[in-house]
Amino acid sequence: MKGLGRHLILELWGGRNFNSIVAVEKALRDAAAACAATLKDIRVYHYSPEGVTGVAVLAESHITIHTWPEYGYAAVDVFVCGDGADPRVAIPVLRGHFEAERIQVMEVVRGIASCIE
Repeated sequence: MKGLGRHLILELWGGRNFNSIVAVEKALRDAAAACAATLKDIRVYHYSPEGVTGVAVLAESHITIHTWPEYGYAAVDVFVCGDGADPRVAIPVLRGHFEAERIQVMEVVRGIASCIE
C-alpha cells in the first residue's frame, strides 16, 4: 500500500531506564537519527512519583515515548512521512536504549493514496 506516512505503535515490556529523562531524550534523538528524520524540537517531562513522557517533533512528523516504570512498560509511537522513510529502523534503537524483553509492533499506513481525492 502506498500512503503518505507510516505509523508504528510499539509496546515495550520488561525494559529498563523507563524513569530516566536522560534515557528517554537520548532514545528520541537516536530513533529520529536512525529514521534519517529532521528533528525540529524535543520535550521530555518527568512525572511524580514516576514516569516520563517525551515528544520529538520531526519535519517528517513525530516520535513519542510514554513510560510506566512501575509496570516495566513504555508506549511508543514512531510516525514518519515521505518516500523512503522507514520507521522500523527505530525498533532496534529503542530496544537497545530500554533493553526491552518484548516489543509488540503494530503498523498503520496513514493517508493511503487510493483514498485521497
